[in-house]
Amino acid sequence: MGKNAFIPAHGGYRDLLSYQKSEAVYDLTRLFCERFLKRGDRTIDQMVQAARSGKQNIAEGCQASGTSREMELKLIGVARASLEELLCDYQDFLRVRQSPAWPKNSKEALFVRRLAHRADAPFEAYREFAESRPAETVANIAICLIHQASYLLDRQLRALEQEFLKDGGIRERMTKARLTARRGVWRE
Repeated sequence: MGKNAFIPAHGGYRDLLSYQKSEAVYDLTRLFCERFLKRGDRTIDQMVQAARSGKQNIAEGCQASGTSREMELKLIGVARASLEELLCDYQDFLRVRQSPAWPKNSKEALFVRRLAHRADAPFEAYREFAESRPAETVANIAICLIHQASYLLDRQLRALEQEFLKDGGIRERMTKARLTARRGVWRE
């Protein structure tokens, strides 16, 4: 942001780990629904839309951040809430089938978390497992990914809160820029 500019750089969501994880959750959810749910099941639409909302609201919030910190916070919050809704769907899937959810520190969950550090595109690290493992395993992989994305979004929300407290919103920046311009200090 230039010395007297009041619209900060914004966008750049594709570089955010929260977006990358949410995109992997979306891709995994689409594959999960295609493989394991019956065509016409309303749950498919619900799960895919919750996964899509997770990633799309990050993109929209980051783009809106240049002119509305409030909108950014709301949309990142919606992304987080959408992933929580999706998490419940996967947990329900396991529960109604009397299949166990992996404990947080189980060897399976730790393996999935280690995959997060692979260099390829986020979903590619999980694709082979999502395409070849049984439904219960893929649901547990999705749960692990959702927890990772949710953790990142929670951290992002806390950082946005601190940023707002430090820098304020666009109205404060606009007022400061206007007062600076009135004093004849405005430079382009």
